[in-house]
Amino acid sequence: MFTAEWEGNLAMNLEGLKYLVVGAGFFGSVIAELIAADKGERVVVIDKRHHLGGNSYSEIDKETGIEYHKYGSHIFHTSDQEVWRYINRFCTFNNYRHKVLTTFNNKTYQMPINLETINAFYGVNLKPAEAENFIKSEIEKEQLVNSINLETKAISLIGRPLYEAFIRGYTFKHWGTDPRNLPADIITRLPVRFSYKSDYFDDPWQGIPQRGYGELFKNLLAHQNIDLYLKTDFFDILNLIPAECCVIYTGRIDQFFDFKYGILNWRTLKFEREIYPIPDFQGTAVMNYAEDSVPYTRTHEFKHLHEERENPDKNTLVFREYAKELAAGDDPYYPVNTLKDKEMLSKYRQEALKLNNVIFGGRLAEYKYLNMDQTIASALNIYNEKIKPR
Repeated sequence: MFTAEWEGNLAMNLEGLKYLVVGAGFFGSVIAELIAADKGERVVVIDKRHHLGGNSYSEIDKETGIEYHKYGSHIFHTSDQEVWRYINRFCTFNNYRHKVLTTFNNKTYQMPINLETINAFYGVNLKPAEAENFIKSEIEKEQLVNSINLETKAISLIGRPLYEAFIRGYTFKHWGTDPRNLPADIITRLPVRFSYKSDYFDDPWQGIPQRGYGELFKNLLAHQNIDLYLKTDFFDILNLIPAECCVIYTGRIDQFFDFKYGILNWRTLKFEREIYPIPDFQGTAVMNYAEDSVPYTRTHEFKHLHEERENPDKNTLVFREYAKELAAGDDPYYPVNTLKDKEMLSKYRQEALKLNNVIFGGRLAEYKYLNMDQTIASALNIYNEKIKPR
């Protein structure tokens, strides 16, 4: 059952409830679907936003008719066959393969860095083995001993010129600090290729739900044993939750414990929306902007995510993405994970272990940068290990 907000019947539905899911993103929605369909139990799902789907939510723009991702482009990709089989029960994916370009000094390059990027940047025409040896010589010039931070790790992978062009400025904008202040493991998410392979992801299964993420989440939560309440804040209904109810919590773990050990640091995003009266603005779904002199990190042109559709030719919808420090009322996106954050998180996790009837999961509760497939895999595992046997 879908309802716009909790008012009259939520208190009634909570009476004697065994399972309450806090958050209608991927983790919460998958757990709720499994409780309802596999376990055959009634479950209530609440979310403080006015829509389901968390940061993966998409909807049709009323002005242009273009499906857009409200929180930036979300491309589903996985190498986990179990996850792929599960999620395909609720939607059909298109054949979109994600390719990203980056702009530096008014020239456009492929990203992640591959053979085309290297040849275009240096003005050469190297073969794969030649390019690998060339980059190795660039790395050796730096005489690095240890890769102790993001900057030194990146230079150890691609050399200083490519780092300065494509990584340094973008990283500074995204994280709001010098790359030398960031841990080395952040850069390991970005592959370096000595071939012309241009797909951003290596995973065998990729795509966008043909009818959008909004429809996918509606299907996930459509079971008759599920009641969904939007515009409902968990902390406003604490006194209504039965003591014996199992709470699956996907919100911020520090907020759950009233920030008793401090506030974990997050980065967030803001988006500027613009409609252009042309068929195509940038020729690709996502364009990065590498220089820190350009204030935004990337632009999204959503019609490229659904080229199987008859998108309008007269206009196109573009989002400019800006990264910034989290402020009150902002939605958290990326955990910063400083040493102080890790110390706080350890204390919060110790508190969580003391609770028998609360299960924490998802990006916010785990304070991890999880892809969508990783979130689903985690939900499947936690259901099988902690909820199904109850």
